[in-house]
Amino acid sequence: MSSDTPDVPADRVEHVRIEDEMEQSYIDYAMSVIAGRALPDVRDGLKPVHRRILYAMHEMGVTSRTGHRKSSSIVGETMGDFHPHGDKAIYDTLVGMAQEFSMRYPLVDGQGNFGSMDGDPAAAMRYTEARMSPISEELLADIEKDTVDFSSNYDDRMQEPDVLPAAYPNLLVNGSTGIAVGMSTKVPPHNLGEIIDATIEVIDDPTCDVADLMEHVKGPDFPTGANIVGRNGVRKAYTTGRGRIRIRAEFEVEEWKKDRKRIVVTEIPYQENKARLVERIADDVNEGKLEGISDLRDESDRDGVRIVIELKRGANVEVVKNRLVESHLEQTFGVINLALVDGQPKVLTLKETLEHYVDHRKEVVRRRSEFDLQEAEDRAHILEGRLKALDHIDDVVELIRGSEDRDAAKTGLEERYDLSEAQSEHIVRMQLGSLTSMERTEIEEEYEGVQETIEYLESVLADEEKLLDVIKTELREVRDEYDDDRRTSFVEDTGEVTHEDLIPEEDVFVVVTEDDYIKRMPVSRFDAQNRGGKGIIGVDPKEGDRVSTVFRANTHDYLLCFTNRGKVYQLKTYQVPEMSRTARGKSAVNLIDLDDGEEITAVVTTDEMGDDESITMVTRDGYVKRTRCEDFRNILSTGIIAAKLEEDDELVDVEVTDGSMDLVVATEGGMTIRFDESEVRTMGRNTRGVRGIELEDGDRVAGLVATDEADERALLTVTENGYGKRTKLSNYRVQSRYGKGLIDIKTGDRNGQVVSVKAVTADDDIVVMSEGGQIMRTHAADVSMVNRNTKGVVVMRVEGGDHVASVDVIPAPRAAAEEAGGEATTGGAPAEE
Repeated sequence: MSSDTPDVPADRVEHVRIEDEMEQSYIDYAMSVIAGRALPDVRDGLKPVHRRILYAMHEMGVTSRTGHRKSSSIVGETMGDFHPHGDKAIYDTLVGMAQEFSMRYPLVDGQGNFGSMDGDPAAAMRYTEARMSPISEELLADIEKDTVDFSSNYDDRMQEPDVLPAAYPNLLVNGSTGIAVGMSTKVPPHNLGEIIDATIEVIDDPTCDVADLMEHVKGPDFPTGANIVGRNGVRKAYTTGRGRIRIRAEFEVEEWKKDRKRIVVTEIPYQENKARLVERIADDVNEGKLEGISDLRDESDRDGVRIVIELKRGANVEVVKNRLVESHLEQTFGVINLALVDGQPKVLTLKETLEHYVDHRKEVVRRRSEFDLQEAEDRAHILEGRLKALDHIDDVVELIRGSEDRDAAKTGLEERYDLSEAQSEHIVRMQLGSLTSMERTEIEEEYEGVQETIEYLESVLADEEKLLDVIKTELREVRDEYDDDRRTSFVEDTGEVTHEDLIPEEDVFVVVTEDDYIKRMPVSRFDAQNRGGKGIIGVDPKEGDRVSTVFRANTHDYLLCFTNRGKVYQLKTYQVPEMSRTARGKSAVNLIDLDDGEEITAVVTTDEMGDDESITMVTRDGYVKRTRCEDFRNILSTGIIAAKLEEDDELVDVEVTDGSMDLVVATEGGMTIRFDESEVRTMGRNTRGVRGIELEDGDRVAGLVATDEADERALLTVTENGYGKRTKLSNYRVQSRYGKGLIDIKTGDRNGQVVSVKAVTADDDIVVMSEGGQIMRTHAADVSMVNRNTKGVVVMRVEGGDHVASVDVIPAPRAAAEEAGGEATTGGAPAEE
């Protein structure tokens, strides 16, 4: 080659910055993925691969009225003519379009194994067959009438549609899911009838808003049914284009065997893998995360889903249900209503989506009308020529017979009768049978019909209202043909499943030690025994520690825990860790921030408190105060002051009172005083109160009971050495506040000092716990009913220097309910008077 020959390629080399080239190339790639692969068009709701498969089937003539064709042939035609990608991607799309659990209204009618809800793959394409479903033909209706634009296919051999005519809003009806570059779409499927009604609403009232449209569109309608929880997520998705919809499985509780129940799941959330769902539930059962389940089976068949979850005898059905919902039976569907609008991705509201569809249909109907009008005018033109020829039939026949050839005959007809080339061409090709008088009548009738068609089409094109009427009529026809019942229902949104929902609602004992160890145990673990027993181990405190209090509560109770330092803390019972009888407990520092030496001395549940009632407190030194319950509604995590105490004084006991009651204050030395509550005025939290009883030297208050004249309960008094007695409250006369009171029980070496006083009925149970951790439950009726000023009987036998620490009461209805399923305890001792 001559040195003078220019290096042509080198002349075209351009120097660019590599970051600029990478940026532009990536943008080009991203837009290609967005527009050509991953996102649906707002007009027909289809991605290119879906559109190409349907159009290929249309071109092959594989409609709903023909036989099924091998899926491999459909995939081959699609790949060879329109979609130059892998056959697996095309076949996977074809399979999805045929799955009734994936598409609300399947666009493909499949024959063979097209997969299952268990995630089973479809059979190979050579084994399955497919054809268009009837509703998919509505997407292609009138495509041959120049209703949409076409572009060249990938190799310029053929033309393919840019969009389908779409006789219904397929984007909303069947939904769409896709991940593009930097964006994704997730449009849920809907009920066809609801969407069409909303579309008609948009046409009739362009000023309507999303709230108006939601009168028609209740929410997504998933092919797998299930339930949408609440409507807020749906409303947000429709008004903003984005939202989170909670979908909960459909299930019911069935009576199975005697004392046995089972949960039967009949519908699962959309796009949930059923086999994997069952597997996850089984794993949680085996790992102990799900309790109360004895067996799990998948009994699903062709007729529908049926997952059977058998519960153990005595299992708490509500707790198992809540755990299943929290972990497995409820999923969140994140709506992103993103679609291509004029080739650009855009997040759309419900109304905007329907408006774009209506605009598309207006264009389709306009172009179809223009096409039909042109064809009608062409036909009318031909018929006019035929009628003119029939008017001069003899001359026309003579002219044609006398012509040398067909072209001469056509020219002669055009010149003599002022016909167009098309008309003359038609006339010379007429058969002799067309010259009858009957044929003329048929032509005249056809001509009149064509003229009416022309007139109608011209009116449609001239009047947008008529054009919109055509759209509405056709939408109603589609609705009448394909509409069905809604599958997805709505359930009330009671809020997310909380930790509280997963805790069985049961009565428990909460035990607290002086070193701030705390735990809870179900009351049902403890049978009532005869009084005088030593009980069983209820807690095993570490050396040097001892039990300070035990109280009964429900796991769902909010507790106000009053301490000896005059503070009050709020606690949810289920927050206390549940542990075995012999366990020491856990440090309470993460639950209640108690100071050194601070102990819980009284507990009140918030259910017991009314705004017109008061918290009445008593201290060791005999001070009594009342504070309105509403002052304890907002308690800080670090606690608040309940009462201002003098130095060395302590808060002992608390009662909820209504202002009309009597207060019974008992002392460790066995004295009691009863006085009218009205003698203690209500005051703020940070106050000391007034004196309730005049104490002897060395004596201190042991407890407080609230009563009234109609109260038939007895005062149960228990001493530190385990002795106790019951005395009718009516035996304690009302006195003035700040007196010395009356003798209630004899204290001394045998009894020791009074530890607790409680108001009980004969049907109640009492729970006594010692400082060493022994706990005993017995019937209140087993404790003798005696007068004041007696020694009492053995309630609990304490040994080895142990002493009674705390007493609580299980009211009669709860006592009867709990007693059936308790844990065996040590037998009682004989009565000791």
